[in-house]
Amino acid sequence: MSKLVANSDVQIDKAVRLYVSKVEKDANYQLIDKDITYKKFLSNRMLIVHSIRRGLPYELYDLIKKRTPFKEDEWADFLGVSTRTLHRNKSRKDFYFDSIPSEKILELAEVTALGIEVFDSEEHFYSWLNTPSFALGSLKPIELLKDSYGKEMVLNELYKIDQGIFI
Repeated sequence: MSKLVANSDVQIDKAVRLYVSKVEKDANYQLIDKDITYKKFLSNRMLIVHSIRRGLPYELYDLIKKRTPFKEDEWADFLGVSTRTLHRNKSRKDFYFDSIPSEKILELAEVTALGIEVFDSEEHFYSWLNTPSFALGSLKPIELLKDSYGKEMVLNELYKIDQGIFI
């Protein structure tokens, strides 16, 4: 693992721990495993629910964005805002996304984490996302990520690929 990736992991894990401590306090929710990491965060459905309801801070979104293959204009499109709005949000101190964009950010983080795991690289995953798929109605997987049903279809296809099911 490169120093850059390791540093990135430490940085996002630290941000997740700080954020989760606030979620626990606000939602009166207690984690059993206090050694929360980004990966554990994405796999804890109840914590995700509480996080969506609380909203994600821009700082955490920015760290998630850096771990995904999506460009800023793609993020703006997924979130239903302009890139200008994203820039404005970044400049606002202590900005938190509302629940709907928070949910979309976490959905894209989940898809990315699985996609990179399945394809072993961000580049291969991004290439797959931008290639029409017969299994997905000849649409590019990236085109399906704009809504939750499409995201589920993409996740299901990634699980099939991971299991070696190519039908």
